[in-house]
Amino acid sequence: MIKKIQLPLQTMNLIVGFMVWVILSSLLSFILEDIDIAPQQVAWVTAIPVILGSVLRIPIGYYTNSLGARKIFIISFFLLIPPVYYISIADSFLDLVIGGLFIGIGGAIFSVGVTSLPKYYSKDRHGFVNGIYGAGNIGTAITAFSAPVLAAKFGWQTTVQMLMVLLAIFIVANFLLGDKQEVKVKTPLMKQIKSVYKNEKLWLFCLLYFITFGSFVAFTVYLPNFLVSHFGLEKVDAGMRTAGFIAVATFLRPVGGWLADRFHSLILLMYVFAGFTLSAILLSFAPSINLYAVGCLTIAICAGIGNGVIFKLVPMYFQQQAGIVNGIVAAMGGLGGFFPPLILTTLYEITGHYAIGFMALAQFALVSLVLVIWMYYQDKLSLSKQVMETTPLGMMVTNKNGKIITINPAFTEVTGYSIEETIGNNPNMLSSGKQSKTFYDKMWSDIQGKGFWQGEIWNKRKDGREYLEWLTINAIKDDAGEVIQYAGVFSDITDSRVKSSSVTTN
Repeated sequence: MIKKIQLPLQTMNLIVGFMVWVILSSLLSFILEDIDIAPQQVAWVTAIPVILGSVLRIPIGYYTNSLGARKIFIISFFLLIPPVYYISIADSFLDLVIGGLFIGIGGAIFSVGVTSLPKYYSKDRHGFVNGIYGAGNIGTAITAFSAPVLAAKFGWQTTVQMLMVLLAIFIVANFLLGDKQEVKVKTPLMKQIKSVYKNEKLWLFCLLYFITFGSFVAFTVYLPNFLVSHFGLEKVDAGMRTAGFIAVATFLRPVGGWLADRFHSLILLMYVFAGFTLSAILLSFAPSINLYAVGCLTIAICAGIGNGVIFKLVPMYFQQQAGIVNGIVAAMGGLGGFFPPLILTTLYEITGHYAIGFMALAQFALVSLVLVIWMYYQDKLSLSKQVMETTPLGMMVTNKNGKIITINPAFTEVTGYSIEETIGNNPNMLSSGKQSKTFYDKMWSDIQGKGFWQGEIWNKRKDGREYLEWLTINAIKDDAGEVIQYAGVFSDITDSRVKSSSVTTN
């Protein structure tokens, strides 16, 4: 029973953590009425919580494996209570920065669930499960929507203090319902980091999540104040629109995980980053509020699906180091939400518009699209190479002119020819001379007409010994139907022929 409730419990924990994480950005327009903050300092107030919320994801992911989710959630919520109270009594920019830094713990707990929950489910459900947990992002929408309403009625200080009650409730909930028997994995932190930091896929996933989750966080903290200052919307209206952005991105996260369980994850990411590129270009033209909404919603859709897909990919490529890799990737995603608001604000002060900032997002997204396409084809090549390297059948590929371009180890084992002796030569180097010209004419007639030939053929090894092989030759064509290569696959059947002849004679 305890194991079955871990997914809903941990998802609720994430909701609470994210509610705390974005409280400053959601209430900033109210806070500015009471605390005098210079325009260039405003972006720092909203961005500061992202720092600790990003950096702590690495150790939290690691310690979740060694201590268990129950202890990490309880400790995290205890540590959040003092900074939440400190913010509620803040009366200066420095107070907000200090309190904001430590409420970053609320965003750091994201690493807990993505490390813990896969232990309870089979691999074919990891994408959907992590997507459901990631839907805890809705906590940011709850705060963005409810905090301005409550602040208008009770004041922003009281609204902040209400979160302390919520944190206390979930400390008790985790103490009573958390899984005390969770499987623990204890591997030294540095050993895990050393085992993954040279892997190029780790840093590619970091870049991809930097864009998808980073844009989600950036727009979450950037939109409430921007919609008020740039478009003149009411504070509650701006909060509701921001909540809509968050809701779309959040509810599509499990959809992204579900899709990744059923379709090729990298192909899904191609669509995601194509959408990012086009929507960022649209936003760079400083459109009207309606077109701006279209651009933002497109980014919400791409961010939500992309977030779900990426955390399906991580355990696929890093099964043994999922905790530390989840932490590193999640940290980079959080940092992706730290820089954009600061960059946009700086560029606006210099140029008077946000076009350059959004064009930069478009360029990053376009680069990510190219890298995803590269990774997709690298995976296909890697799979093909693995098949060639491990199959017991001899394999040889030639170009359309008959020159050998690659062989596999089984080819060398059967024929005795090394790869250096083979590449660039013609397959007739193996000819035994036993087949007539008519035999070869019929072979090539079948290849040209049917696209393949299959049958027995006598060939000769490097040492001069003849052997009988069962050979299949396929013509490999491009999308236009033109032959670009020929692939031969064969096995040595000499012994079976000899045994068959012996049995017949007897």
